[in-house]
Amino acid sequence: MDGTRSAPRRAATVKDVARAAGVSIASVSRVINGTGPVAQATRQRVTDAIARLRYVPHGGAASLVKRRHGVVGLLLPALPAEPFAELVRGIEETARRQGRLLLVARIPDDDGESLRTVAGLKGHVDGLLCMAPHLDTGALARLLPEDLPTVLMGTHATADQGACVIDNRGAVLELMGHLKHTGCRVVAHIAGPAGNHDAGEREHAWREALARYWPGVEAPLFRGDFEEASGYAAGCAIARLETRPDAVFAANDLMAAGAMRALLEAGLSVPGDVAIAGFDDIPLASLLRPALTSVHVDVAELGRRALARLLEVIEQPELSRERIEPVRPTLVVRASTGAAGAPTDSRV
Repeated sequence: MDGTRSAPRRAATVKDVARAAGVSIASVSRVINGTGPVAQATRQRVTDAIARLRYVPHGGAASLVKRRHGVVGLLLPALPAEPFAELVRGIEETARRQGRLLLVARIPDDDGESLRTVAGLKGHVDGLLCMAPHLDTGALARLLPEDLPTVLMGTHATADQGACVIDNRGAVLELMGHLKHTGCRVVAHIAGPAGNHDAGEREHAWREALARYWPGVEAPLFRGDFEEASGYAAGCAIARLETRPDAVFAANDLMAAGAMRALLEAGLSVPGDVAIAGFDDIPLASLLRPALTSVHVDVAELGRRALARLLEVIEQPELSRERIEPVRPTLVVRASTGAAGAPTDSRV
């Protein structure tokens, strides 16, 4: 390297997109603005070129910002639909009351496909809700258009975008305080996947709680992936330990359920030998035996609040996008943590 810096890359223009796609400027404009008929093959070539050139409409495309479609977009991770059913329900109900349609899309694992997905949405929605806990701020900045109103949910917040997030820290500290209250001395953690926003916050809060409630006590951590099988593997490992922790906090309920199954199969008692708690309070939590102590997250409310915030920004672009609104979960105490003397869940 000679130490010299290369000249800044020239921003792509609509002419560049048209040339790269082999179509007219008018065709590019129709794809971007969602106006007029465009053949699917043409649309695909244009969105591919937009993604490849990182083209961001501005100036002459001001109508894109001012135009109202009556549609909001929702980007979700490429995971099974079940975990997001309540979230979509909350957003869809609110959108319908506001006279708007909801357009849902998945974020593909491939970066190029992700860019094409967002480019395809851009000309058809007034704003975007995005839940992408697996993406860091750099990936989000590359993915999300700067000139499209966006609100993040359960995702690494960037400097110029608003967000509605789960108060993972407050919820985990409350849960760990409950375990302290019930007499637990060593609380192991089954963490979620590295790089995941919620998993990282829950792990950090677990470490903070250890230092606060059990200073100087070492507790084991097991890395999972939010799936039941990884919780089962962690439970098997815990059962084999010569000195076992007397409690386990799993970063979600599926891993907690897997750990519970492994411990019971190993002949251990829950909560007599090992107390177990999870996070999310999915329907399965109350059906397990013993029923699982968990943190209830009202994801429908998270969606409603995120959409309300997005509609504010769409209608009043001068509003600051930087506000981060936490949604506080509720601790639901059940039999898996030996709830003597502690509040119980009246729903069970």
